[in-house]
Amino acid sequence: MKRQILILIFSFVAISFIALEACKKKNENLTTPIEFVAPPGWPQPAYNFQNNPLTQQGIELGRKLFYDGILSKDGGYPCAGCHQQIGAFGTFDHDRSHGYNNSHTLRNAPPLTNLAWQSYYKWDGSANTLEKVILDHISARDEMGETVENVVSKLNAEASYKPMFNAAFGSETATAERLSKAISQFVLTMVSSNSKYDKVKRGEANFTTAEQTGYDLYKSKCTGCHQEPLFTDLNFRNIGMPVDINLADIGRMKVTGNAIDSLKFKVPSLRNVERTFPYGHDGRFFGLDNVLEHYRSEVVNGPTTDPLIKNKIPMSNFEFGQLKAFMYTLTDTSFISAKQFAAP
Repeated sequence: MKRQILILIFSFVAISFIALEACKKKNENLTTPIEFVAPPGWPQPAYNFQNNPLTQQGIELGRKLFYDGILSKDGGYPCAGCHQQIGAFGTFDHDRSHGYNNSHTLRNAPPLTNLAWQSYYKWDGSANTLEKVILDHISARDEMGETVENVVSKLNAEASYKPMFNAAFGSETATAERLSKAISQFVLTMVSSNSKYDKVKRGEANFTTAEQTGYDLYKSKCTGCHQEPLFTDLNFRNIGMPVDINLADIGRMKVTGNAIDSLKFKVPSLRNVERTFPYGHDGRFFGLDNVLEHYRSEVVNGPTTDPLIKNKIPMSNFEFGQLKAFMYTLTDTSFISAKQFAAP
């Protein structure tokens, strides 16, 4: 009888130990879910989070990848090379982005803010998923200049990534899908919604007289394309910019093949516009005065020029100043300096 009792005790201990180890191993692969919450009063995001749920581990992996030159051919061009936090994650102070082998792209890198509300990405909308954008940049000759296959091989050979992929996806193996999903998770958290404008809307601050005048001007002259709260309608429009003959960039028409889309580019957000210069898809406007002057007197009418600006937008020099005063209230300093978006 004693022998049977001892056997039962040992069996129970052994089973408990095995269960404990199994539970411990399982817990090591558990991720910490992060809920994406839209700011109050904002529309629901367009991104399908069911296909790529946010987790703390996925975001941390994406952050490391975002700042790592391992994604480029020579190690010198990480995502952060063109998307700099000081420029609200756009290309700061450069007209067009620089890439591998001293090349230049056709366009100015757009800021990576509030991406969860977008259904199409890039200036011409040539990518309809955020994950495709990431893989496209890796393989573009004038950007990172790599192949996705080589990047995956390098990541699998890098010891520091193994525990991070395991923590985020339950396996040490890096894949194209996992690296694109991780970076997507990180950049999706880049929500800018704490500018002075937002504080005024929440009743936490007040506009100055100039800012309020500028806000009224914005509502009468700019909301057709730059709608609150995203300050873009996310459409593609031809704003009457003459073609740069050296670049010959025809915009969305290159994607759709439809002449009606000639010279149409995505409407950029005005959020953090103070920091996202130069402006325009090819960075031809160095300052806001240049942009406003374009709308006032330099719009080129063509077959696809947007009807909202065919007759230009009348503005006085005084209105220039008031509009700029308002647009500066869209600068989100807490976003631009946020440590969770900085290099790890």
